This record gives sequence, structure tokens and C-alpha cells, in this order.
Amino acid sequence: MKLMHMLAMGLAITPLLIPIAQAQNQGGDPWPDMKKLLVIADVQTGFHHDSINHAMGVIEQLGRESGAWVTILRTDSQLITKEEILGQGSRYSGRRVNARNLNYFDGVFVLASGEGTLNEEQKSALLSFVHDDGKAIILGHAASVAWYDWQDYLDMIGSFMASEYRTGEFQFIRESSTFPGANAFAEHFVLNDQPAVWLDHFSSDDAEVILRMDPAGMTEEQLATRADHDFPEVFAKYYGKGRVFNNAIGHREEVWDDPRFRELMTEGIKWALGVTQYDLTYPNKHEQ
Repeated sequence: MKLMHMLAMGLAITPLLIPIAQAQNQGGDPWPDMKKLLVIADVQTGFHHDSINHAMGVIEQLGRESGAWVTILRTDSQLITKEEILGQGSRYSGRRVNARNLNYFDGVFVLASGEGTLNEEQKSALLSFVHDDGKAIILGHAASVAWYDWQDYLDMIGSFMASEYRTGEFQFIRESSTFPGANAFAEHFVLNDQPAVWLDHFSSDDAEVILRMDPAGMTEEQLATRADHDFPEVFAKYYGKGRVFNNAIGHREEVWDDPRFRELMTEGIKWALGVTQYDLTYPNKHEQ
């Protein structure tokens, strides 16, 4: 009797499982009506920042807490493509393996560093994802030393990191009081981090600067790293139809636990993904 009861239970449950299995096999979306954010932390050819592991967890957590996006975490660049992704090896060669390409996502959060392994199709796919499809690219601290020999990527994200200041307490200015989440910071504040120094390629005319270092609190040696004394650390810009949110602070994992930083990061991601509507203001935005 017990065996018959178990079989009956199995037959009753089986029809409920079939739609789930079919959805998985057919690439169904388990998170309908949610924005999808792909986090890429591919550092196999570059510097392994200690904070990246924690940063990935925070980004996923912020998405869950806000209910604004679903996060897919990857430590490789496989999904940066618009081609079909098939399995490899004796078991999965030529078969669909439930891997989703860029067409599935609304934004890419880059925490990578190094020259990378992207082929020409992948590079073209990422550029068109933002420029033509109107999607988002979001940059964490290390991302401005990723793909550093790729000029089009430099133009898209704003600039590459020339160097960093040594970890310490730095004075900052909240440049924008209108960008979503910016007012989590006071107009003047101090942050213990390792700020970025941009190449001269960057100009504040090409982006809405949100947070910048305060030149009044910098040493002569630090000021000499940029002759124009233009020291932004967080900025946003357009790239074609798409949105770029570049946040160069967060070298230290403690920064990712700062409530002010988390609010700005949440709202910046929401803006980039198109959840929040906000029109950037900066001189050269129509040229991008």
C-alpha cells in the first residue's frame, strides 16, 4: 500500500514538474518582467583586486533589496556575445546549455581587469549592445584597467585609469545634486579609498560628474597628475542610445559597505538600466 501511495503521489506531482522542465529546456525566463544585469569579473589577464569578490555579492544583494534587477554573476567573458552559445566536450558539444547571450540582458556591470580574451565579434557585440540597442554599461573600480588596448572601449566608458593614489583619506565634492542617489553624500565629505587618476583623454565636458576629488585637499604631487586639475571619480554619460555609469571608487571592500555608496550604486544602476528616468546634463552630450 505504501508503494502504491508513493507511485500515486509521483504521478500527481509529475504534471506540475513538466512545465518547469520545459521552460528550462526551452530557455524560459525564470525572472519575467525584471531587468537583467550581467556582472563580468574576468581578471584572468589582469590585476586581482581584493574587493572584487565582495563587490559582486553587494551588487547582487542591492538588486534583491531594491527589487529593480536580477544579477547574473560570471568570472569569465563567455556571455559577451550575440551569437548562440553551445556546449563543448563529449557530453554537451553542439547542444544548448541554457547560457544566455547579450540579447537577454539590459546591462553589463564590468569588474574585469587586464587585456582580456574578447574576440572581434564579442567586442563588436558589446559596443552595439550599448550604442545601438540602448542598453547599459556600468563600471566598477577596476574596470577602467580592463581591455586597455581597445580604443572604442575607452571612448565608450570615458577614459582609462592612468594610475591610482595610495589608499588614504581623501576630500571629495558632490558635484551633482540631481543625479539619482547623489545626495546620499554631503556636498563635502571624506572617504578612505584608493581613487583613480584618469588619462588626459577624459574631460568633464563629456560626462555629468557626480563625485570628484577636492583639489583643495590634494598635495602638490597629487595635483601634478592632472594639469587641468580635473579629478572626477564617479560620472555618467551617454554612448549612442545607451547609458554609461562609471564609478571608480570602491578599491577597498569597506567602501562597498558604506550606506552612502550603496545608495548611489543602487540608484546609478537603476538609471543605467532605464528603471529611473533622468536626463544628464553636460556640454558635449549630443556629440556622443
